[in-house]
Parts: sequence; structure tokens; C-alpha cells
Amino acid sequence: MKKIILLLAVVTAFVIQGCEGPEGPQGPTGPPGDTISAVYEFQNVSFSYNSTDGYVFYRQIPGMYQSDVMLIYRMNGTVNSTTPIWQQIPRTLYLPQGELDYDFDFTRTDFNIYAGGNYDLSLTPAYLTNQTFRVVIVPGYFANKGGKTVDYSDYNAVIKAYNIDDSKVKVLE
Repeated sequence: MKKIILLLAVVTAFVIQGCEGPEGPQGPTGPPGDTISAVYEFQNVSFSYNSTDGYVFYRQIPGMYQSDVMLIYRMNGTVNSTTPIWQQIPRTLYLPQGELDYDFDFTRTDFNIYAGGNYDLSLTPAYLTNQTFRVVIVPGYFANKGGKTVDYSDYNAVIKAYNIDDSKVKVLE
């Protein structure tokens, strides 16, 4: 009896496995446009001053999805003419005049970069004018891939980990 039940179970499994029903309805269309990561570069940035926020740089960007994450890097110099050195912000610089902090906030459509410190920042205009920033948009679906530990402070590690095409940086004003 046990052998017959086992045989019926095996035969039933094969029969059910071979069944194929009608195709289901098509799923919803994905969001329009490019859903791949983006890198934007802002060159010759000069912070403006206002009494509410202090020194700030504000820009709008093409819309992000709600789950996307924004990372911002400041060019701190170059190794040679083709190799920039990028530092992630928020960042504190320890200068002879005191501490200078770069920080930022963002929404789906814009961002602010702030420069603040514990001294009169107008004494160090080199840190407030002609700056270059890179804004990296990392789609939220990358977070679901799991298993990746990324050093977000390393611009090149982020680009490599998320397979971002660094040759297609969009320079915006």
C-alpha cells in the first residue's frame, strides 16, 4: 500500500510539473525614462550667503525616484590632469583658521550643499568659490541586491560596486 501511494505521489508530481496554463496579464509599465544610476557634475561652484542658511549652493536636478539615494563628493585636488581626488560629504576640514564643514540635504528634485564652520568662512574664499561637486544617484533597487559592502566614502568604489558608467557624467550648471 505504501509503495502504491509513493508511486502515485511521484506520478502526480511529474504530471503537475508538466502542466502549463494560459499566460497571465501583462504587469504594470515601469517608470518612464532612464532608471539607471546617474552622475552629475557641478563645476565652478561658488556658494552664496544668506542669513538663514549661511553659505549654500542650491540646484535642481532631474527627478529621482522615492527610493533612490543621493551621494555627493567634492573634488579635493587631482593626482594628475585626468585623475581627480573625490571626498564624500558631509566632510570636516581642519584648517589653521578652524573647522570648515560641508554638508547637504536633498529631495527628489533638488539639493543644497552647505558650508559652515567655527570661524568666519569669508577668510578662506578658496573653499567657497570655484569648487567642483559630483552628485551620484544610486537607485534604491540596488539596495535589494544584498551581500555588497560598499565604502561610500570612496567615489571609485561606489562607481565600481554599482556598475555606474563614469564616462557619461552630465555636467550641469
